[in-house]
Amino acid sequence: MPRFMSIAYLNGAFLPLADARISPLDRGFLFADGIYEVAAVIDGKLIDSASHLARLQRSAAALGIALPMSLAEIEAVQKQLVARNALNEGLVYLQLTRGADAARDFLPSPNTAPTLFLFVQDKPILHVPAVTTGIAVATMPDLRWKRRDIKSTGLLAQAMAKQAARDAGAQEAWLVEDGFVTEGASSTAFIVTDEGIVTRPYSQAVLAGCTGDALTALAIESGLAVIRRPFSVAEALAAKEAFITSASTLCQSVVTIDGQTIGTGTPGPVAMRLRALYIAFARATAV
Repeated sequence: MPRFMSIAYLNGAFLPLADARISPLDRGFLFADGIYEVAAVIDGKLIDSASHLARLQRSAAALGIALPMSLAEIEAVQKQLVARNALNEGLVYLQLTRGADAARDFLPSPNTAPTLFLFVQDKPILHVPAVTTGIAVATMPDLRWKRRDIKSTGLLAQAMAKQAARDAGAQEAWLVEDGFVTEGASSTAFIVTDEGIVTRPYSQAVLAGCTGDALTALAIESGLAVIRRPFSVAEALAAKEAFITSASTLCQSVVTIDGQTIGTGTPGPVAMRLRALYIAFARATAV
């Protein structure tokens, strides 16, 4: 199970997580007016950091929230947190909100200072049972807002989908709109067909996944075909393989969808090859 570690960062200071205090008037709390990023840590180093920081910058710009420091300074804070908590493997969570106003109003004050909060979690990533067993997915209607390309802290629809998936005996939810899979509740969705690896093209309908981006580039470099197009639930059920990607799972095979076996019902060779390629890439480029 993931475990919170003791030292956090809040608005310029490292402090015990138990002592971190954020105003109840913070717009992140009142309006979900904020964004977040989650980066993996392996061997005590940040994985794919530049990609996560670039996405943070894009999300902040989309909401018009000013970053309180440069990307290089944010990365330095992340590294400090990893070191201060002696984190070897796990996650760094970063949340940026528009900050606390003097009153609750839909329009923020122009001089509101943003809130920047980071903490780390100790969590196994490389060696987990799901790597060898695969996971189950349940499909759910996609009830989210239309700007899914922004990594917003407004995650109620995803949380509800995750709970419904758990109740159905699955470990992840695949969200469906107009008969087509958009993405997982906290992951990017892929299938493997006779064409090659199929995944949704980037648009405002999906979040551009950092892990999925790196993985598709590695797939192309290794001679695998990657096709960016929507795929239906029916096509996923008939696929040779299915898998998800995310910072916390890397690349993980999906062996059942809505209780129906995918492929052989075991992690497939394409997903396992891509996982190995990604781990090698992650270790070679970690900072």
